[in-house]
Amino acid sequence: MPYLCLHTNAEIADPDGLADALGKLAAQLLGKSERFVMVEIVRPVAMRFAGTGDPCALLDFRSLGLAEEATRDLSAQLCAFLEEKLGIPKARIYIAFASPRRAFWGWDGRTF
Repeated sequence: MPYLCLHTNAEIADPDGLADALGKLAAQLLGKSERFVMVEIVRPVAMRFAGTGDPCALLDFRSLGLAEEATRDLSAQLCAFLEEKLGIPKARIYIAFASPRRAFWGWDGRTF
């Protein structure tokens, strides 16, 4: 049930294409089926980081069973992806990782 929500002030020429690519990347990095990956892109938003309105991003990344040891590599891969696709410098990207308890994530009328 990975969920990724990207908030950014960067221009996105093809938001659907970006969402597809981000979903595929998340599934690959987590070794999970893309069938359960949800991606949301929120744009344009008024964002400032380090006192400027230059392109920046916040990625909310949630997944059941997300191991703390995996977050360093996930951060590197996701930042590289956003830098390549949107031109946002890695130093202007925050990622908030969360691994909710199974009882706190619902789907299909039940919880995991």
